[in-house]
Amino acid sequence: MTDIEHQVTWTDTEGRGRTALWHSENAAVPPRRIVLADDRIKADAAYHIAAEGTAMLWCGDFHNARQLLSAMKRRIDRRRRRPAEDSAIAFNQYRQAQAFRAKVLGSLLVAVDEGAVLSLRRSPDIRTACAEAGCPLDRPFVCSLTALLGMTGAHEWRRKGVKVPALGGARIHPHYGVFSPVRGEYVDLVAQAPLPDACSVQPVAFDIGTGTGVLATVLARRGMTEVVATDLNPRALACAQENVERLGLTAHVRVAEADLFPARRRAALVVCNPPWLPAKPTSTLESAVYDPGSRMLREFLRRLPGHLEPGGEGWLILSDLAEHLGLRTRDDLLDLFAAAGLEVVGRLDARPHHPKADDPADPLHAARSREVTSLWRLAVKAR
Repeated sequence: MTDIEHQVTWTDTEGRGRTALWHSENAAVPPRRIVLADDRIKADAAYHIAAEGTAMLWCGDFHNARQLLSAMKRRIDRRRRRPAEDSAIAFNQYRQAQAFRAKVLGSLLVAVDEGAVLSLRRSPDIRTACAEAGCPLDRPFVCSLTALLGMTGAHEWRRKGVKVPALGGARIHPHYGVFSPVRGEYVDLVAQAPLPDACSVQPVAFDIGTGTGVLATVLARRGMTEVVATDLNPRALACAQENVERLGLTAHVRVAEADLFPARRRAALVVCNPPWLPAKPTSTLESAVYDPGSRMLREFLRRLPGHLEPGGEGWLILSDLAEHLGLRTRDDLLDLFAAAGLEVVGRLDARPHHPKADDPADPLHAARSREVTSLWRLAVKAR
């Protein structure tokens, strides 16, 4: 969650000492040294100042700040190394490069006044975006420009929504800090997979780690009369509840706070789309992609048999990108199934459709170009 306990200090243009709260979604350490910057600074100078660990508090035109940020991005891209042939090494290089990129770009700061007002020339109205992101509205704060742009971008996603073909073109509206279902292949798999026979007897399903609630709503539209959608992230719970209400499915979908499974409940169908890569996330949003030690995957599989009705199935949606990156093998995954007393009764595959899969300049292109997303149909192994 947001860290607003730290403070930052700087000297303003009139030589006065200023102090404000430091706001960072990923709990980044507040900068020790802050200098002022405005429209006169050149991109090369800004890049070198940031790379050396000094933050710049912007005092100029808002649109010029965005242009400066873009220019700094281009300078970062120029120093990109050729990816290693070994996929695991290439992934580590990619993560290091991403960390450096975040450090440099996160060094361009903005000061937000009380009431979430940005006192810069040509600045947008950021009040609603800041409120939705959980920023302090009653006190001034300082954050990175990249964080602020992330908030405003998330507000637009939330306002417009994401069209989901599996819901007949209805829209899912993601909240700030909740992963958006822009990669629709996994949603399509859940819409297409054959329901287990047990669902005709007891049409109850669980959606584990529901996020926006998109899979829970798809299951409800497929005829499941009761769907329990669980999550631990308060933002996800609020987001899923709002989407369920928007789609008029409150009679069939219940959003519940739980660590994976609802207590003392069984279902004919249990669906889970865990984070796909066993690595450490660096932000709340990255928790939807990175899962240290595959904790969620392991726990889901270990506990799944105890939550399935006789004849029920667990649907695990998982990309094989981790396998192509050398982070996990197919045998590792199959061993997890066997250790949990599960067997594979079917599998549906889909190729992802996203720009990075077709971009040879992407550092992980060799792995992404071979990626397959699978829906594994799992059942308790007969004894």
